Amino acid sequence: MPPAAAQIFRLYLMRHAQAGWALPGQKDFDRTLDDTGYAQAEMIADRAADRGFRPDKVLCSTATRCRETAEALHRAMGEELEIDYTDMLYAGPANVYTDIIDAWQDDGSLMLVGHNPMMEELVQALLGETAAANATPTGYPCAGLAVIDIDRSPSARASAPGRLVAFLAP
Repeated sequence: MPPAAAQIFRLYLMRHAQAGWALPGQKDFDRTLDDTGYAQAEMIADRAADRGFRPDKVLCSTATRCRETAEALHRAMGEELEIDYTDMLYAGPANVYTDIIDAWQDDGSLMLVGHNPMMEELVQALLGETAAANATPTGYPCAGLAVIDIDRSPSARASAPGRLVAFLAP
């Protein structure tokens, strides 16, 4: 009997671009991108679009800096790019990110636009410590975008089911 065909799920993990410090009285949630962050978001979104990286669905934290990062994706990838916003990506721990990914693995490719340290923890869990350290040797940068293929076939390794396709950083 021939081996079963690989069941690959493509996951895009994008950390929000660089945000300015909170102004007096401003909540962390409301921090906006600074000038560098806007440039980072546009650059990574354009590079991703140029390479043909286009998720079927984007789930984005409701934090202002994440929404502004996702807007750059919308401009680069087209108005038909479906973006949904969820508070869970702002307030939830890494296991919330994992639960969301698990729920979407049968529905095409998915991009999460969120926060550290959750992004860094996810990359480590999906790729393994060594591959994650090689991909992000100085940590997960603002506007960093990991493109990871996850093998969902029964024979896939449970310890590190992902394979890094690309890592885009400003």
